[in-house]
Amino acid sequence: MNTSHLNPSSSLKSRFTTRFLRALTKINVQKRISPSSPREIFQRYRRIKVAADKSMAYSVRSRRTWSRAMLWKHRSWSCRQLASSGRRRSVKTSTIASRQAIMKKTSHEKENKTTTREDHHVGFAGQANELRELVPGGEAMDLCNLLDETAHYIKCLTTQVQVMRKIVDL
Repeated sequence: MNTSHLNPSSSLKSRFTTRFLRALTKINVQKRISPSSPREIFQRYRRIKVAADKSMAYSVRSRRTWSRAMLWKHRSWSCRQLASSGRRRSVKTSTIASRQAIMKKTSHEKENKTTTREDHHVGFAGQANELRELVPGGEAMDLCNLLDETAHYIKCLTTQVQVMRKIVDL
């Protein structure tokens, strides 16, 4: 018997909503320097995105490979941020500028790249490789697990979007 309808706190949506609202409350409490500066807007966007990702991954708990991979990614990113915070500001700014230039270059190259037979993946194996790049932790999965994790990840992303839409409509 499915008892999830009897206990609403056990549903994925309610677990995500609780965690995400708690994280948004913490973000709103933080002091802002100037709310209209582009840097502050980007930092708020990043905090909200990370809060949504972490909330969803924690709501699923460690039962899924994608949630463990996502949490590991955010933990390692946080550790790198802490380690680099001791550097001089000019180094940090130049690093960000060089990363942005690399991202522009690679996205521009992808748009203008002519496809050759070697670059174009043929058939289902190519599609599976593309899927592995989209699902966190998908690089190390076999095809069966990849499809299962993808289905669950899509379900969770759908839930995330529904909750965020409800919050915006309030």
